[in-house]
Amino acid sequence: MSEPQGAGPQGTGPQGSEPEGAGLQGSEPEGVTQRLPVLRKPDTDDGTAPDRPTPPAGDDGEGGRAGRFWSVRRVPAGIVAVLLLGLAGLFLYDIVSVRAGRPGMSWRRDLARQLAERPLDDTWVLVGAGIAAALGLWLILLAVTPGLRHVLPMRRTHAGVRAGLDRDAAASALRDRAVEVAGVQSARVKVRRRRADVRALSHFRELDEVRTDLDAVLGDAVRGLGLSRPPSLSVRVRRPGRKG
Repeated sequence: MSEPQGAGPQGTGPQGSEPEGAGLQGSEPEGVTQRLPVLRKPDTDDGTAPDRPTPPAGDDGEGGRAGRFWSVRRVPAGIVAVLLLGLAGLFLYDIVSVRAGRPGMSWRRDLARQLAERPLDDTWVLVGAGIAAALGLWLILLAVTPGLRHVLPMRRTHAGVRAGLDRDAAASALRDRAVEVAGVQSARVKVRRRRADVRALSHFRELDEVRTDLDAVLGDAVRGLGLSRPPSLSVRVRRPGRKG
Protein backbone atom coordinates (compact mmCIF):
# COMPACT_ATOMS: atom_id res chain seq x y z
CA MET A 1 0.00 0.00 0.00
CA SER A 2 1.19 3.43 -0.74
CA GLU A 3 1.51 6.11 1.95
CA PRO A 4 -1.04 8.94 2.00
CA GLN A 5 -0.07 11.98 0.00
CA GLY A 6 1.59 14.63 2.08
CA ALA A 7 2.67 12.28 4.85
CA GLY A 8 6.19 12.78 5.94
CA PRO A 9 8.33 12.68 9.01
CA GLN A 10 6.65 13.26 12.39
CA GLY A 11 6.12 16.98 13.21
CA THR A 12 5.92 18.09 9.57
CA GLY A 13 2.87 19.53 7.89
CA PRO A 14 1.59 19.13 4.41
CA GLN A 15 4.09 18.86 1.58
CA GLY A 16 5.72 22.19 0.68
CA SER A 17 4.33 23.98 3.76
CA GLU A 18 6.36 25.52 6.56
CA PRO A 19 5.95 24.76 10.25
CA GLU A 20 3.44 26.94 12.08
CA GLY A 21 4.96 30.16 13.32
CA ALA A 22 7.77 30.17 10.77
CA GLY A 23 8.31 33.39 8.89
CA LEU A 24 9.53 36.81 9.90
CA GLN A 25 11.32 36.87 13.19
CA GLY A 26 9.33 38.58 16.01
CA SER A 27 6.05 38.84 14.06
CA GLU A 28 2.77 38.15 15.88
CA PRO A 29 0.53 35.32 14.66
CA GLU A 30 -2.29 36.47 12.44
CA GLY A 31 -5.56 37.07 14.25
CA VAL A 32 -3.98 37.66 17.69
CA THR A 33 -4.93 40.92 19.52
CA GLN A 34 -1.95 43.07 20.45
CA ARG A 35 -1.87 45.20 23.64
CA LEU A 36 -1.14 48.86 22.91
CA PRO A 37 0.44 51.31 25.40
CA VAL A 38 -2.09 53.46 27.24
CA LEU A 39 -1.44 57.19 27.80
CA ARG A 40 -2.61 58.22 31.25
CA LYS A 41 -2.82 61.62 32.90
CA PRO A 42 -0.58 62.10 35.90
CA ASP A 43 -2.46 61.43 39.10
CA THR A 44 -2.69 63.92 41.89
CA ASP A 45 -2.00 63.19 45.52
CA ASP A 46 -5.52 61.87 46.12
CA GLY A 47 -5.36 59.52 43.13
CA THR A 48 -7.58 61.55 40.81
CA ALA A 49 -6.45 63.09 37.54
CA PRO A 50 -6.49 66.89 37.40
CA ASP A 51 -9.29 68.30 35.29
CA ARG A 52 -7.83 71.79 34.81
CA PRO A 53 -4.41 73.39 34.34
CA THR A 54 -2.15 73.55 37.34
CA PRO A 55 -2.11 77.07 38.81
CA PRO A 56 1.18 78.97 38.90
CA ALA A 57 3.57 78.71 41.79
CA GLY A 58 2.38 80.57 44.83
CA ASP A 59 -1.31 80.29 43.89
CA ASP A 60 -3.60 77.56 45.17
CA GLY A 61 -6.21 77.65 42.42
CA GLU A 62 -9.31 77.69 44.63
CA GLY A 63 -8.39 80.27 47.20
CA GLY A 64 -5.03 80.97 45.60
CA ARG A 65 -3.61 84.35 46.45
CA ALA A 66 -2.33 86.91 44.02
CA GLY A 67 -0.27 90.01 44.70
CA ARG A 68 -1.55 93.52 44.35
CA PHE A 69 -1.37 95.44 41.10
CA TRP A 70 1.51 97.91 40.80
CA SER A 71 0.89 101.40 39.55
CA VAL A 72 2.97 102.68 36.64
CA ARG A 73 3.46 106.08 38.37
CA ARG A 74 3.57 107.95 35.09
CA VAL A 75 2.81 111.40 36.54
CA PRO A 76 5.47 111.43 39.32
CA ALA A 77 8.04 109.84 37.02
CA GLY A 78 7.29 112.38 34.28
CA ILE A 79 7.55 115.33 36.67
CA VAL A 80 10.87 114.14 38.10
CA ALA A 81 12.26 113.45 34.62
CA VAL A 82 11.27 116.91 33.34
CA LEU A 83 12.75 118.68 36.37
CA LEU A 84 16.01 116.75 36.19
CA LEU A 85 16.27 117.32 32.45
CA GLY A 86 15.69 121.05 32.79
CA LEU A 87 18.14 121.40 35.69
CA ALA A 88 20.82 119.37 33.94
CA GLY A 89 20.37 121.39 30.72
CA LEU A 90 20.62 124.67 32.63
CA PHE A 91 23.85 123.67 34.38
CA LEU A 92 25.29 122.32 31.13
CA TYR A 93 24.56 125.62 29.38
CA ASP A 94 26.25 127.54 32.19
CA ILE A 95 29.33 125.30 32.09
CA VAL A 96 29.65 125.66 28.32
CA SER A 97 29.22 129.43 28.66
CA VAL A 98 32.03 129.63 31.25
CA ARG A 99 34.28 127.43 29.11
CA ALA A 100 33.67 129.78 26.18
CA GLY A 101 35.01 132.72 28.20
CA ARG A 102 31.69 134.29 29.16
CA PRO A 103 30.71 134.97 32.78
CA GLY A 104 28.53 132.43 34.53
CA MET A 105 24.93 133.04 35.45
CA SER A 106 24.44 135.45 38.30
CA TRP A 107 22.00 133.22 40.18
CA ARG A 108 24.53 130.38 40.26
CA ARG A 109 27.23 132.66 41.64
CA ASP A 110 24.85 133.99 44.29
CA LEU A 111 23.78 130.45 45.22
CA ALA A 112 27.40 129.30 45.55
CA ARG A 113 28.23 132.30 47.73
CA GLN A 114 25.20 131.75 49.97
CA LEU A 115 26.02 128.06 50.45
CA ALA A 116 29.63 128.95 51.31
CA GLU A 117 28.80 131.75 53.79
CA ARG A 118 25.64 130.48 55.57
CA PRO A 119 26.16 128.15 58.57
CA LEU A 120 24.52 124.74 58.66
CA ASP A 121 22.11 125.73 61.43
CA ASP A 122 20.71 128.62 59.42
CA THR A 123 16.89 128.63 59.08
CA TRP A 124 16.85 128.69 55.29
CA VAL A 125 19.40 125.88 55.10
CA LEU A 126 17.32 123.74 57.43
CA VAL A 127 14.12 124.51 55.49
CA GLY A 128 15.74 123.61 52.19
CA ALA A 129 17.19 120.39 53.63
CA GLY A 130 13.79 119.46 55.06
CA ILE A 131 12.06 120.00 51.71
CA ALA A 132 14.68 117.95 49.89
CA ALA A 133 14.41 115.13 52.44
CA ALA A 134 10.61 115.14 52.21
CA LEU A 135 10.72 114.93 48.42
CA GLY A 136 13.25 112.09 48.60
CA LEU A 137 11.12 110.13 51.08
CA TRP A 138 8.04 110.68 48.90
CA LEU A 139 9.85 109.30 45.85
CA ILE A 140 11.11 106.30 47.84
CA LEU A 141 7.59 105.64 49.11
CA LEU A 142 6.24 105.71 45.57
CA ALA A 143 8.96 103.33 44.43
CA VAL A 144 8.40 100.64 47.10
CA THR A 145 4.57 100.69 47.34
CA PRO A 146 2.31 99.11 44.71
CA GLY A 147 -0.44 101.73 44.63
CA LEU A 148 -3.77 101.12 42.86
CA ARG A 149 -5.51 100.65 46.19
CA HIS A 150 -8.94 100.80 44.54
CA VAL A 151 -8.26 97.55 42.63
CA LEU A 152 -8.73 94.32 44.60
CA PRO A 153 -6.76 91.35 43.19
CA MET A 154 -8.78 88.24 42.34
CA ARG A 155 -7.81 84.58 42.59
CA ARG A 156 -5.58 83.24 39.83
CA THR A 157 -6.68 79.89 38.42
CA HIS A 158 -4.67 80.05 35.17
CA ALA A 159 -1.02 80.91 34.70
CA GLY A 160 -0.41 84.27 33.06
CA VAL A 161 -3.96 85.56 33.67
CA ARG A 162 -4.60 88.22 36.30
CA ALA A 163 -7.83 89.96 37.16
CA GLY A 164 -8.85 92.70 39.53
CA LEU A 165 -12.14 94.03 40.87
CA ASP A 166 -12.76 97.70 41.56
CA ARG A 167 -13.82 98.51 45.11
CA ASP A 168 -16.87 100.45 43.97
CA ALA A 169 -18.03 97.50 41.86
CA ALA A 170 -17.59 95.14 44.82
CA ALA A 171 -19.51 97.54 47.06
CA SER A 172 -22.34 97.77 44.51
CA ALA A 173 -22.59 93.98 44.29
CA LEU A 174 -22.74 93.61 48.08
CA ARG A 175 -25.27 96.43 48.39
CA ASP A 176 -27.56 94.81 45.81
CA ARG A 177 -27.44 91.54 47.74
CA ALA A 178 -28.06 93.31 51.06
CA VAL A 179 -31.26 95.08 49.95
CA GLU A 180 -32.68 91.72 48.83
CA VAL A 181 -32.86 90.56 52.46
CA ALA A 182 -36.33 90.82 53.93
CA GLY A 183 -36.64 93.78 56.28
CA VAL A 184 -33.76 95.83 54.82
CA GLN A 185 -34.92 99.25 53.69
CA SER A 186 -31.56 100.57 52.51
CA ALA A 187 -27.90 99.73 52.87
CA ARG A 188 -24.54 101.44 52.55
CA VAL A 189 -21.43 99.40 51.81
CA LYS A 190 -17.82 100.53 51.90
CA VAL A 191 -15.20 98.00 50.80
CA ARG A 192 -11.62 98.33 51.98
CA ARG A 193 -8.68 96.04 51.40
CA ARG A 194 -9.33 93.86 54.45
CA ARG A 195 -12.83 94.76 55.58
CA ALA A 196 -16.26 95.48 54.16
CA ASP A 197 -18.43 97.79 56.28
CA VAL A 198 -22.18 97.34 55.82
CA ARG A 199 -24.68 99.76 57.38
CA ALA A 200 -28.29 98.74 56.88
CA LEU A 201 -31.65 100.24 57.87
CA SER A 202 -34.43 97.83 58.80
CA HIS A 203 -38.03 99.04 58.91
CA PHE A 204 -39.56 95.73 60.09
CA ARG A 205 -38.49 92.37 61.56
CA GLU A 206 -36.24 91.97 64.55
CA LEU A 207 -32.80 93.50 64.17
CA ASP A 208 -31.03 90.31 65.27
CA GLU A 209 -32.84 88.27 62.61
CA VAL A 210 -32.02 90.80 59.91
CA ARG A 211 -28.37 90.86 61.00
CA THR A 212 -28.16 87.06 60.92
CA ASP A 213 -29.63 86.94 57.41
CA LEU A 214 -27.27 89.68 56.27
CA ASP A 215 -24.25 87.82 57.64
CA ALA A 216 -25.24 84.66 55.76
CA VAL A 217 -26.16 86.36 52.47
CA LEU A 218 -23.21 88.73 52.40
CA GLY A 219 -20.79 85.97 53.40
CA ASP A 220 -21.81 84.01 50.33
CA ALA A 221 -21.63 87.18 48.23
CA VAL A 222 -18.08 87.95 49.39
CA ARG A 223 -16.95 84.42 48.56
CA GLY A 224 -18.65 84.71 45.17
CA LEU A 225 -16.58 87.79 44.28
CA GLY A 226 -13.56 85.54 43.78
CA LEU A 227 -11.12 87.83 45.58
CA SER A 228 -7.66 86.65 46.51
CA ARG A 229 -8.10 87.93 50.06
CA PRO A 230 -11.81 88.12 50.88
CA PRO A 231 -12.46 91.03 53.25
CA SER A 232 -14.00 90.45 56.62
CA LEU A 233 -17.58 91.62 57.15
CA SER A 234 -18.70 94.27 59.61
CA VAL A 235 -22.51 94.44 59.60
CA ARG A 236 -24.58 96.94 61.57
CA VAL A 237 -28.36 97.17 61.46
CA ARG A 238 -30.49 99.91 62.97
CA ARG A 239 -33.90 101.43 62.68
CA PRO A 240 -34.43 104.50 60.48
CA GLY A 241 -34.55 107.78 62.39
CA ARG A 242 -37.77 109.62 62.97
CA LYS A 243 -38.61 112.34 60.52
CA GLY A 244 -39.03 115.83 61.83
